[in-house]
Amino acid sequence: MARIVQKFGGTSVANTDRIKAVALRVKAEVDAGNEVAVTLSAMAGETNKLVEYVTTMSSLYDAREYDTVVSSGEQVTAGLLALALQDLGISARSWMGWQIPLRTDDVHGKARIEKIETGELEVRLSRGEVCVIAGFQGLGPDNRITTLGRGGTDTSAVALAAALKADRCDIYTDVDGVYTTDPRITPKAQKIEKITYEEMLEMASVGAKVLQTRSVELAMKEKVRVQVLSSYSDEPGTLVVDEDEVVEKELVSGIAYSRDEAKVTLVGVPDQPGIAAGIFGPLADSGINVDMIVQNISQDNKSTDMTFTLPKADLERAVATLESKHSHLEYKDLRFDENVAKVSVIGVGMRSHAGVAQRMFTTLAEKGINIQVISTSEIKVSVLIAEEYTELAVRALHTAYGLDGD
Repeated sequence: MARIVQKFGGTSVANTDRIKAVALRVKAEVDAGNEVAVTLSAMAGETNKLVEYVTTMSSLYDAREYDTVVSSGEQVTAGLLALALQDLGISARSWMGWQIPLRTDDVHGKARIEKIETGELEVRLSRGEVCVIAGFQGLGPDNRITTLGRGGTDTSAVALAAALKADRCDIYTDVDGVYTTDPRITPKAQKIEKITYEEMLEMASVGAKVLQTRSVELAMKEKVRVQVLSSYSDEPGTLVVDEDEVVEKELVSGIAYSRDEAKVTLVGVPDQPGIAAGIFGPLADSGINVDMIVQNISQDNKSTDMTFTLPKADLERAVATLESKHSHLEYKDLRFDENVAKVSVIGVGMRSHAGVAQRMFTTLAEKGINIQVISTSEIKVSVLIAEEYTELAVRALHTAYGLDGD
């Protein structure tokens, strides 16, 4: 007998027929003798609708009331799945985040989980009852409902798996696993049987949409074995595990990309101590995450150019922030480009093999693709290129590293 946490996303519970199909998947695990807790998202599109209600009502809304409204979508799906399971003869009940309770900090809209009190859940699971838990929500220190931000149900599921000491956390999505790259771009992409936490974290952070970054970070920290599966088929999925479980470490595991990038260049920035802090400090204070950074060598020891990337959605705010600091930063010009994409080569095998970056640069050069910015980590090489070359770059790199299937 195993203890399993299952998570079903919005497309998996998009309507009552889909929820009934989910109930059958849960029943299969119960029939196999396993203890099962289920975490659910709201129906597909429901959270967006609820957010729209809030913004229509008030442009400067109270974040606590925002959480009260947008958390209601998960309450509906949790109750409906509990009913569907009961109809199949399975003992089940729904749980809201505050009923467990799943305790968070007080950052409404983007709360972080601090503690999960699993005592009552443990008792119910030991009796064979399925615990159906509304994802994405928790209870703040002021006893107000909080939400965990976009993708928060993945985080809820992994946190619950860790707290319940589950044997596995199964994440059901609309894809049947993690692939070497996006199959829509490269039909020869192959499903990966096992991938390390580090590789999955890098893939999630640079554009792969299968799992949210926060959930992978938590799984790695708590050593939760995660399996990515499809809600629409019985195909085996992908296991996200510790590096020790992956015997043969591939040189490159996958090619990821993100079109959600923008590039900013400050021309003629004074070349003096503290200027980088003067640029990136205000951006951080505005909640803007900066990724790739390149500073040109100063030719005259007086001024230099600073280039960095950030999410496209934050570009307007970043430009406004930097323009407001112009008198302090004393740059000559501010330029930006939204028509860029980030392409990344990822693999734990890079640690013990040389020449990975060289092959990437050579492959792109052969296709006539210019590299604008480069960044690296121990298991990743990322480049910024013109957006129009994204698909060509992904396909060429996938072939160059021997990832193409039959």
